[in-house]
Amino acid sequence: MRNTTDFSPLYRSFIGFDHLAGLIDKASQPNKQSSYPPYNIELLAENKYRITMAVAGFSEADIDIESKDNSLIIIGTKQAATNTKEDSEKSPRQFLHQGIAERNFERKFQLGEHVKVIAASMENGLLHIDLEREIPEALKPRKIAINGKSLLSGDS
Repeated sequence: MRNTTDFSPLYRSFIGFDHLAGLIDKASQPNKQSSYPPYNIELLAENKYRITMAVAGFSEADIDIESKDNSLIIIGTKQAATNTKEDSEKSPRQFLHQGIAERNFERKFQLGEHVKVIAASMENGLLHIDLEREIPEALKPRKIAINGKSLLSGDS
């Protein structure tokens, strides 16, 4: 049985947020995404964020980062080892314990409105992705005159 929440009381006081109910419903569904690789999301400043992912064993060439339609998709694909003469002479690796997962992954993040990826870097097995919310000038708060004079006409 699926648990649904009735958001209709919110519609009376929140105008234009009807898509929010769909996002909350989607977030409450059982997540099919695996927990690999582990990650942190940090708030660096009021409108600046950083996602840090532990990607031990992956190189920069093994990772693709794509931002589209308010989604951030990070795909890690281990390059298949080429079978050279040198590789065939080496004995296969034998693990007594293998705790470092080097498997392929795909991690998706839903980005808020006007959140853009500004940089990505990798150091010490950690992938850092910096994000920033850039609110357009037209959407920033502005004062509205009460005296009935138009703000655009230049009347004093």
